[in-house]
Amino acid sequence: MAQTLELRKGAEPFPGYRLVQFLGRGGWGEVWKAQPPQGEPLALKFLPTESQLAAVQEVRALQSIRQLHHENLIHIEQIWCCAGYLVIAMEMAEGSLLDLFDVYLSEFNTPIFADHLCFFLSQAAAALDFLNTRQHHVNDQRVAIRHCDVKPSNLLIKGRTVKLADFSLSVLTTSPMWFHRRWGTLNYAGPEVFVGRLSEWTDEYALAVTYCQLRGGRLPFADTPDQFTTTYVRPAPDLSMLSKRERPIIARALDPVPQNRWPTCTEMMQHLASSLTASSAQILVGAR
Repeated sequence: MAQTLELRKGAEPFPGYRLVQFLGRGGWGEVWKAQPPQGEPLALKFLPTESQLAAVQEVRALQSIRQLHHENLIHIEQIWCCAGYLVIAMEMAEGSLLDLFDVYLSEFNTPIFADHLCFFLSQAAAALDFLNTRQHHVNDQRVAIRHCDVKPSNLLIKGRTVKLADFSLSVLTTSPMWFHRRWGTLNYAGPEVFVGRLSEWTDEYALAVTYCQLRGGRLPFADTPDQFTTTYVRPAPDLSMLSKRERPIIARALDPVPQNRWPTCTEMMQHLASSLTASSAQILVGAR
């Protein structure tokens, strides 16, 4: 049995790439800051390769995404396999929207301000719409790409720019609905994921849940199970953490029928931004 690489400060998973700082751990692996032989530090994500087939599938999806260029997609520098891991080398960010959420709670005792959140999530929406449009040419096919794991910790911040990251669960599809194994982060998964399907609107659903969490301080569902099960049915979302103007917009994005959601993530965010403008105008009129 091949020995698995020990992830520790100072280790070199590849010649000249030295691990400098542990950045975090998720359900799918560890992320380390690393200093390459030349240039700026990179982030290395180590995904355990539980099976050779899974590793091959992940490499194919990641290699396809690596060829794409969008200002709101994290740039993937290299992809390697080594000693029990699939390793993704990508540009460094300063933190995630989850980190920003924690800063707001600490400094202001409130979730992220609505206008700030719309500014950041509108960028994430642009990246998701870019991926989900069937316009990418892979292996002589025109495909769409479902991210499948949209959540605050996968929305990174570099300066004032949001970078969508972590494509290890991404799926290439050729139709709006697609049968697929159930995976992802359960709190953000749409109802269709629980029955083994992906849709053109699955990532929008997760973005709407993300909005609820970062804007209102909690998730819209309190009964999410610990594992995927086909018998679970999402209840109506509790959107009391949002304003009356925001609720119908997010409720549509969380519709259990994928086709009933907003046509695009960008359209959802545009309506949310407009609702904030309308609320501000109403406050000004009332103050006169």
